[in-house]
Amino acid sequence: MIEYELLSAIQAHQCLPELGDVLQSCVKDGASVGFTDPDDRQAIDRFWKDKIYSLASHDCELLIARDNGFLAATVIVNYCGIPNGRHRAEISKLLVHPQARRQGIARELMNRAEEMAWKKGLSLLVLDTRTGDVASDLYLSLGWQIAGVIPCYAKSIENTLHGTTFMYKINESAG
Repeated sequence: MIEYELLSAIQAHQCLPELGDVLQSCVKDGASVGFTDPDDRQAIDRFWKDKIYSLASHDCELLIARDNGFLAATVIVNYCGIPNGRHRAEISKLLVHPQARRQGIARELMNRAEEMAWKKGLSLLVLDTRTGDVASDLYLSLGWQIAGVIPCYAKSIENTLHGTTFMYKINESAG
């Protein structure tokens, strides 16, 4: 059974090893999510510790999915704190552990993240994804639009440069 949960900073800290495991497993599986060495657990844990600080500061929110207790997936909504950007947020680290894929977890996490943002009165969400990844199809099916592509934007674990597609979604009902 899949259960979804919004984590506080304290809860995220308590499951830091699990968060690291999901990120590390996705990087090992080839995900382009900011890391080029899947064995650099120190960098992975540092990322999550920094994100926990942001959770405590209310600069972001972290949604997770558990599959029969196993932390299977994450998504982060990063709120823009500067005055001219408080109407928007960035979606990041939509991660689904390779063993938990093909169950609709990513779609459900995205739906919940969007709903959370819209309820806060935000009118714009943005994200980026490696050009050509299957995630692009998911985002497009959820109504996201392509803003553009930057070639040679991010390096993969194979040390190859890949393009990145930037996407957005507007909340049409927000004023």
